[in-house]
Amino acid sequence: MAKNAEVTYLSMPSSDLRTALTKRKPVLMIAAGFALLGALVPLAVAADDPTATQAAGVAADTVWVIVTGCLVMFMQAGFAMLEVGFSRMKNVGTVVAKVVTNLSVSSIAYWAVGFGLAFGAGGWFAFIGGSAFFPTFSPGSQLHLPAIDASTATASAKWFFEFVFCAVSLAIVWGTMIERTKFIVYILFGIPFAAFIYPLISHQLFGGGFLQATLGAQDFAGSTVVHLTGATAGLAGLLLLGPRIGKYEKGRSNAIPGHNMPLAQLGVLILWFGWFGFNPGSTLNATNLHFADIVVVTNLAAAAGAVAALATIYFITKTMDVGMIGNGAIAALVAITAPSGYVEPWAALVIGAVAGVIVVVGVLALDKILDDPVGALPAHGMAGIWGTLSCGLFTVPALAKFNGVGQGGLFYTGDFHQLGSQAIAVVASFTTVFVLSYGLFWIIKKTVGLRVSAREEMEGLDISEHGMWGYPESFMPVPGGVYRPADTPTVNPHGSPERVGGSARSHEGSPA
Repeated sequence: MAKNAEVTYLSMPSSDLRTALTKRKPVLMIAAGFALLGALVPLAVAADDPTATQAAGVAADTVWVIVTGCLVMFMQAGFAMLEVGFSRMKNVGTVVAKVVTNLSVSSIAYWAVGFGLAFGAGGWFAFIGGSAFFPTFSPGSQLHLPAIDASTATASAKWFFEFVFCAVSLAIVWGTMIERTKFIVYILFGIPFAAFIYPLISHQLFGGGFLQATLGAQDFAGSTVVHLTGATAGLAGLLLLGPRIGKYEKGRSNAIPGHNMPLAQLGVLILWFGWFGFNPGSTLNATNLHFADIVVVTNLAAAAGAVAALATIYFITKTMDVGMIGNGAIAALVAITAPSGYVEPWAALVIGAVAGVIVVVGVLALDKILDDPVGALPAHGMAGIWGTLSCGLFTVPALAKFNGVGQGGLFYTGDFHQLGSQAIAVVASFTTVFVLSYGLFWIIKKTVGLRVSAREEMEGLDISEHGMWGYPESFMPVPGGVYRPADTPTVNPHGSPERVGGSARSHEGSPA
């Protein structure tokens, strides 16, 4: 019957249909009003529902923290390209293997122990955390992490973000030690570094330890926690390792240039990009919108650092050194990391420019006595110290109150208190990391050894440690290559050389 009624209605003349609709116009308008009201009521209820609003905030913060964490993780590619570019061709493969291996072992060590020591509750909290070891997670789950409980992001998001910071700090260690270090050293040092050394400093300045909570030391995203820690450990290892063969002869320092500056500068740009996760992501919060301010100051500092380094190296050498320009940007990014959540744009320009000068002068001075192939000590160590101290100069009082740590800097308050707190944090962190790292490297040196043999170093770590060069055609005739005549043996790094013509015979009749 319903179908018959519908057919009868649709078959009505159009004039009769208009007449019927006109008669029913009041009824239709009332029905439309009720329909609109029914659609709006749930929206209004949802808007006033604190549970729905809270859920939206949790989702926003969690997405923000994970996305920025991924940007920071991508910085591993930046470190790889930077070190590959500053290495000689015979050592490029080991750099990439080292980066992947360190990322892997530190992931496990930090999950098992490091995160709990850095951020866990309980224990002797002023010194170290005491919970959240071997953490497990479920959708939306939270852990009691006193210093970062204010962020509504899930516990798993917080773990990931804090881990990639640890991985960056570990990556910094090896910039001073490339081209002559045994591969096993990376693993033997990387595990305790991620499990204890880095978390110890992280707890003090990120996790609510004495330096942060009691002394009021400010380090928004890690000029000291990440960068100075990594550089200090690298210094300890370098002192025990010694320089590369040929670096110092007859009382002078010889330049050992890297093989690929475009790759090195690609690394710089990747790191610059990753810093937009590093500093802004350290808010652990998307909804208060402070992260957008931090993006601006981070970029301005990097730009000022690159320009200042360019001007400084030209003033000293009358050349525009490509590597120095990139190091200027990196040093400025390192320096702005601590004050990024505390300073205004004009101060970021000053902080970045000073870092650009520091890295150039630092590289030229240290190169006379220490063999640091990528300039990690000035770029991450000296610039990290400057950046941490700069909080004591340029922190805006309102932003110190907003972040809940310390007070305004000297230029705003006329008070040296914050600068003193920053200096104590630098000294305490440097001393702790250096003593622990030096002791650990000393033990490794006395057991398995830190350094490859002279012959292995001369041959290159790619072939001596991994059995194949990163650029095989530069060192050996490769089958099918233009540089390998048909009667030339193939060099087989895993065994005896192939007999003349063996390769050609073995591939006779094989498809192209």
